[in-house]
Amino acid sequence: MDNIAGTKSSLTWAVHISVVLLVALWLFPTVGLLVSSFRTADQIASSGWWQSLFPTEQNLTLRTANPGVDGNQALIDGVYTVSGNLFVVEGRAPSAEESDAKISVWGVTSRAIADYQPGATADLGDGKTLTVQANGDYVWSGPEELTGRGQRAFVTATTPPEFTVKNYETVLVSGASTDSMAKAFFNTMTVTIPATIIPIVIAAFAAYALAWMDFPGRAILIACVVALLVVPLQLALIPLLRLHLGIGIGKGYLGVWLAHTGFGLPLAVYLLRNYMVGLPRDIIENARVDGATEFQIFTKIILPLSFPALASFAIFQFLWTWNDLLVAKVFLIDSSGQTTVMTNQIVELLGTRGGNWEILATAAFVSISVPLLVFFAMQKYLVRGLLAGSVK
Repeated sequence: MDNIAGTKSSLTWAVHISVVLLVALWLFPTVGLLVSSFRTADQIASSGWWQSLFPTEQNLTLRTANPGVDGNQALIDGVYTVSGNLFVVEGRAPSAEESDAKISVWGVTSRAIADYQPGATADLGDGKTLTVQANGDYVWSGPEELTGRGQRAFVTATTPPEFTVKNYETVLVSGASTDSMAKAFFNTMTVTIPATIIPIVIAAFAAYALAWMDFPGRAILIACVVALLVVPLQLALIPLLRLHLGIGIGKGYLGVWLAHTGFGLPLAVYLLRNYMVGLPRDIIENARVDGATEFQIFTKIILPLSFPALASFAIFQFLWTWNDLLVAKVFLIDSSGQTTVMTNQIVELLGTRGGNWEILATAAFVSISVPLLVFFAMQKYLVRGLLAGSVK
């Protein structure tokens, strides 16, 4: 009786747990990237994104005010003095009263950052001293007029959670054109939208012909389409690039559109043909009896009914094209950076800003935001399109 159709499997709980684990496996990195994109560099370096809502202990390098600026230095009882708050000078707090950071230990050299407790006075030599309190208040004094940029203080402090949108300002509206993700964003849209629409249009016509039109060699063409699905992308890159250079389209938007179209067509034709061949034959035959042409049947009957399959392939093609780096590197190289796409721009950021993890996290999240929106907007058609033709 355990094998009767309709009985609930005893392993349902395992399926549910597996689904939850898979969702968590994909969700956690995305959430972490989003949270990290709003954090400062010091917080990213000192704690994980899951600790972003809690105070963290950080090693910070702070500097006193510049004694050369008018009003920063005063002569008190024959001693030149510069005073203030380290966190205010560095722009980490608007005022000493509003600073929530607490210093536990501090020092005057990077090799000894825990030499002094809050309230202690450090001897800087030549009669100069520096006193730092737990809240960041300092007094820098000396028998002679103080000069230089300001005295550095290496502190270990517990700082409150801090979130900022400066990372997005740096990424999206950077001053240098070659360092701007905003320009790379529009370049990526310029590549992705035509590279998604063109193969869909071509594949829809081809799929209808292979599904509902009788002509010699149709079976051979279907077999060729299936065979092209297993051709490695890397195998065709160099020959295709030489062809592009030979016919004069070179390295530009047209070349990358045609490359993505060629690489995406086999899957598009295979997916759409499987879906169209499963549509009711009676509808098409009745339309032919009523005098409809093949083009009218295709545009007014087949295309509306095939929308799930079209949307399914559109999701895949959009994601592949948007996240592509290899084809863009081969077919879209521009030394001036005018056609740089987002994936290549992130690689450039890795080279020029290898230590700025907050910039890299922000750039990466900006890059994945559009694919996420496309996927969630059209995901209800994904399963219907993928299962096309699997059940008769």
